[in-house]
Amino acid sequence: MKSRFAWVAGAAAAFAAFLMVACGPETPKTQSAPMIDSSPSRSELATFGGGCFWCVEAVFEKLRGVKTVTSGYSGGHVVNPTYEQICQKDTGHAEVVQVEFDPTIISFEQLLDVFWIAHDPTTMNQQGADRGPQYRSMIFYHSPEQLAYAERSKAIASSPDQYNGRIVTEISALQKFYPAEGYHQDYYQKNSSQPYCQVVIAPKLRKLESLFK
Repeated sequence: MKSRFAWVAGAAAAFAAFLMVACGPETPKTQSAPMIDSSPSRSELATFGGGCFWCVEAVFEKLRGVKTVTSGYSGGHVVNPTYEQICQKDTGHAEVVQVEFDPTIISFEQLLDVFWIAHDPTTMNQQGADRGPQYRSMIFYHSPEQLAYAERSKAIASSPDQYNGRIVTEISALQKFYPAEGYHQDYYQKNSSQPYCQVVIAPKLRKLESLFK
């Protein structure tokens, strides 16, 4: 993701505002009773494919307002696919993450801002050394409203001063989401010292956080 894009500045503010690991002094402790927010928590779902789901999951798990991120498979014709089947590249599925978020804290549009800079949306069926249709760039919408936001966001990102029409991201209605096997969930959190995490995911997170300063 290249810092020359004009829209990065706006996305930066959104990302920095929602980073869970915020900088700054710790809130002083007091003896008064804590404030209780009686408003009900809200949840919506968003589903994205942007290459290896370990990478995309690690990015979205950093955002305040995101409740859960689940790695999985979507967009194919095989029921209950396994990772081994996905790797055969003939199930039609993409590796995706399903994001449960509170829209009163972070909006779908802000998630889209992060999505565009969290991967390269101009490479067909590829992210870096990861190659195959399971690594294609995808936005699976859950509602007509999400479809409208996704199409508008893609049009903006396709402008001459951004990706200049080179985006290959597909926008499709979510038909079925299959959670991936347990060992894929929270992969970076559990395996940050593994070579793939150190070589591919950690630099991506550092670059994002540095960019959004």
